[in-house]
Amino acid sequence: MRALISVFDKNNIVDFAEKLSELGWEIVSTGGTYSKLKNEGIKVLSVEDITGFPEILDGRVKTLNPKIHAGILYKRDNEEHVNKMKELNLKSFDMIVCNLYPFEKTLQQTDDENKIIEMIDIGGPSMLRAAAKNFKDVIVVTDSSDYDEIIERLKNGNVDFGFKKNLAKKVFEKTYQYDNAIYNYFNSDNESDEFKNNLTFNFKKESDLRYGENPHQKAAFYLNENLDEKYKAHIKKLHGKEISYNNLVDLNAAVKYVKYFDKCATVAIKHRNPCGIAVGENPYESYIKAYECDDESIFGGIVAFNREVDEKVAKEMSKIFLEIIAAPSFTKEAFDILSKKKNIRLIEIDNLNEMENPKYQVNEVLNGIVIQEHDNSFMNDELDFVTNRKPTEKEIEDLKFAFLCVKAAASNGIVVAKDGATLGIGQGQTKRSRAVEEALERAGEKVEGSVVASDAFFFKDTVELMKKYNVKAVIQPGGSIHDKEVIDYANENDISVVFTHIRHFRHS
Repeated sequence: MRALISVFDKNNIVDFAEKLSELGWEIVSTGGTYSKLKNEGIKVLSVEDITGFPEILDGRVKTLNPKIHAGILYKRDNEEHVNKMKELNLKSFDMIVCNLYPFEKTLQQTDDENKIIEMIDIGGPSMLRAAAKNFKDVIVVTDSSDYDEIIERLKNGNVDFGFKKNLAKKVFEKTYQYDNAIYNYFNSDNESDEFKNNLTFNFKKESDLRYGENPHQKAAFYLNENLDEKYKAHIKKLHGKEISYNNLVDLNAAVKYVKYFDKCATVAIKHRNPCGIAVGENPYESYIKAYECDDESIFGGIVAFNREVDEKVAKEMSKIFLEIIAAPSFTKEAFDILSKKKNIRLIEIDNLNEMENPKYQVNEVLNGIVIQEHDNSFMNDELDFVTNRKPTEKEIEDLKFAFLCVKAAASNGIVVAKDGATLGIGQGQTKRSRAVEEALERAGEKVEGSVVASDAFFFKDTVELMKKYNVKAVIQPGGSIHDKEVIDYANENDISVVFTHIRHFRHS
């Protein structure tokens, strides 16, 4: 029996080759792998000994030879194939052990195109695919974690069809991911081609989840293997049980929304929707303001900070049950306080403020997916003051804050805000005036002196509700055929209306 070993990642390869040799296998190898095995005292032939042809072109050509591929691909139960091998004096390869040049790792380490191109492996994928195609007759190994099991099965004579087919599956999984990474590299080169003709995704299962949105739904978490480093969150769970499907969805929303703010901010999320957003001089102040927006819904929710969680705010949060607290870091004192609660998860994202929110958003629809840019815009440079009453400087500051918050609300979305805090959030309603009424009612007695933001244009009934609650300023995109009616009514009642000319629907 003969094995060809050609690996870039040489972890555990010496031990594996030694055990193969002890079992009577002849070892053939290439380049650096050959040198390593030979230096370790393992009896090994070079590929050149088999092919009679040297490695050339800086190693670009070494295994691309009929004496190699015929030995891999011929069918052992096909008489014509067997006779042809004898006629040409060719020998079989019964095992191929190969892993590939680190193309994806190189992408993360350099922008040098010459170095990147040289990490496109040719011979490795060719051998692997050939062996995987002929898996019935050839053991193909591309995952070093399989070394021990293969040795044990060889010792016990238990290298069965199903096991070999599973090894072949791993090959095609690996080469698919590898080619996908290369394709995406070349595909990303044309910046003018915003939406490609063909999209490929490379996700690797990180873990099974206990269940999905509900206990009867199975679920798993997959990592995006091609995610650009600038979009990648450095997530570290410091404390608590495993994160669930719903936790992951809500955590994504909380982190995405808290990144909207340059000031110290807190975002509280429940069922993917914000139940409190605030900015402050420190995490304690921003948390208290966010908590007071809806002190009932925040129970069992997820809270994200864009500043380090300290002892003072930790003591305050420890008074209620929270599923997750996410932040760039936690002081030792804060961790000691919060980690006493066994059911809470503490998530550190040390690059939270440096990472970028994703460029694209994908949603499943009938027969496919739709993809769009994430809503990473805010408002146009100049606000359009369209009523006689101009908002005060304080109101303008609150209006800008409220309009930033309304991006996080589910459409139809309305935010009532004051002093850098949401007082009431109305969202997910089929009629905008109902969302307005919900937000104003939630604000309650604190509504005096507040402002309103709407994610899209509205009609006169919205301004009528504002008059009822004595709210004097509202910010909205504008663009309705009823804009004049809205402006006229606002002028009659001394209410400021500000247009942004940019809409922020969030349907998913």
